[in-house]
Amino acid sequence: MNATSLAISIETLDANEAEAAVPALVEILRDSVADGASVGFMSWNTAADYERFWRDVAAGVAGGQVILLAARNEDGIVGTAQLHLIGKSNQPHRAEIAKVLVHSRARRQGIGEALMQRAEAIAREQGRDLLVLDTDEHGAARRLYNRLGWTEAGTIPRYALMPDGAECGSTFFYKSLV
Repeated sequence: MNATSLAISIETLDANEAEAAVPALVEILRDSVADGASVGFMSWNTAADYERFWRDVAAGVAGGQVILLAARNEDGIVGTAQLHLIGKSNQPHRAEIAKVLVHSRARRQGIGEALMQRAEAIAREQGRDLLVLDTDEHGAARRLYNRLGWTEAGTIPRYALMPDGAECGSTFFYKSLV
């Protein structure tokens, strides 16, 4: 870890904090899409689309279905991740990690890893011992998940589109916390 990464704090945002963080989260999502990340949005999506998405996430936080993490440094919020608590009766042990995003100006400082470690710790605290996620089959995040001990379950070809409209497969991962 370099000196810059030591200045990062990982926070769990409540619903009010999530609402207040919307402008910063919109910028992180905009930056990720502009950088070519397949995160559910296309190059033609607007700031209003991103804002609507984050307001829905804040509603999920308020409803107790989503735990929203923010990575903060001296510049403000530079990264985020979500832990979705599965509410199905037959899956009380499971959660899903979603939208692990780090602004391009703050990458390669250990922020993605810190967000993932905090999400895993919170999952344990919530009694969740099986985590799942998916990512672009060619994205850099795949290396991170492998390094953190996640298991690749497989890749579904043509599962999603890249922001420019090109098809991409999604690789699914899981991690047992027991």
